Amino acid sequence: MAAGKRTPRRENIVVGLDIGTTKICAVVGEVTPEGVDIIGIGTAPSRGLRKGVVINIEATVAGIKKAVEEAELMAGCEIHSVYAGIAGGHIRGFNSHGIVAVKDREVTEADVERVIDAAKAVAIPVDREVIHILPQEFVIDDQDGIKEPLGMSGVRLEAKVHIVTGNVTSAQNIVKCAQRCALNVSDIVLEQLASSLAVLAEDEKELGVALVDIGGGTTDIAIFHGGAIQHTSVVAIGGQHMTNDIAVGLRTPQEEAEAIKKRWGVASSKMIKPNEMIEVPSIGGRKSRELNRQILGDILEPRVVEIFELVQREIEKMKLTELLASGVVLTGGSTLLPGMVEVAEEVIGLPVRMGVPRHVGGLVDVVKSPIYSTAVGLLMYGAQQEMADRQHFRARDENIYTKVKKRMSAWLEDVL
Repeated sequence: MAAGKRTPRRENIVVGLDIGTTKICAVVGEVTPEGVDIIGIGTAPSRGLRKGVVINIEATVAGIKKAVEEAELMAGCEIHSVYAGIAGGHIRGFNSHGIVAVKDREVTEADVERVIDAAKAVAIPVDREVIHILPQEFVIDDQDGIKEPLGMSGVRLEAKVHIVTGNVTSAQNIVKCAQRCALNVSDIVLEQLASSLAVLAEDEKELGVALVDIGGGTTDIAIFHGGAIQHTSVVAIGGQHMTNDIAVGLRTPQEEAEAIKKRWGVASSKMIKPNEMIEVPSIGGRKSRELNRQILGDILEPRVVEIFELVQREIEKMKLTELLASGVVLTGGSTLLPGMVEVAEEVIGLPVRMGVPRHVGGLVDVVKSPIYSTAVGLLMYGAQQEMADRQHFRARDENIYTKVKKRMSAWLEDVL
């Protein structure tokens, strides 16, 4: 791999690895006292995943190697460990609640650990694994809205948490692919949680916002209110479905369909000028054809509308529409299609903006695109964990971090 001698700064290196359905992206960052600086990025086509889940280990390994080598070359360092994303229709999120008595009438680290353990004491099928336990708020003697309960007086402590679970084998396959590339997986992170770190502002999370990350194979949703995550879900439709629609509708190869989507595609057929023509390559070596661009618009628009209708249904199902004062933030590579924001506003009926990575330094211009939101978010999640590690963690972080380490060890044992 492309690397030289280590320099002192490389002790502070963190890497986010987004293993997506259409692309694999590695982003290298350096943790500084001011935050995180992007120092390297590498991408490769992804051919081993379907709807966010690994279906071909060899193809996935080849893609990871290419992306990591490219990132190493740009950053001038060796990559040994990564924070990897997980997505797919198998992801499930639900809210839970735990109550314990406060032992010494003042909340200690042990009390916080116990109440989170109580909140996560729910029946989970054996083929599923807890990926995240995300505290929403703590309640002390009926006083709600507490974010940091340590040191507060009280006799009863309650915790409201959001628990994210995923298929054990899906997580193991991600670890296995990384290991085949001589990479250690520091943690596996829910992709929409990672994206939210990169693109959302704190005031948006406080007032209420829905993050909609439209990737190649899935559309990932995360809803925040009161500064905490309230709901997560996955819609098993993404940009790849748009490409398939074009390939079938225009009778053209998949690669050409993807190129047509990127060059001529729009989310709303209203944006197309009358009598605008495009060249469409044919299948099996037949001659290219000229077609009206309106046909392409008529193929793409229903699929885009369907995605946003499913998102709206998810928001309404959870009765969260009234909580979304900040509206919706779109991100992910498929949102680059012109007109996505306008169609989303029309269908969902809330204010919509495009989300790109923020809160980072270094090669900002390189990653300032919704394509890189998840990879940059994974990097930021990793940087938070590394900094928390140095500060010996607060109680609930330590509890979750310890569980994460045990979980990763168990997965590695199964893989080896």
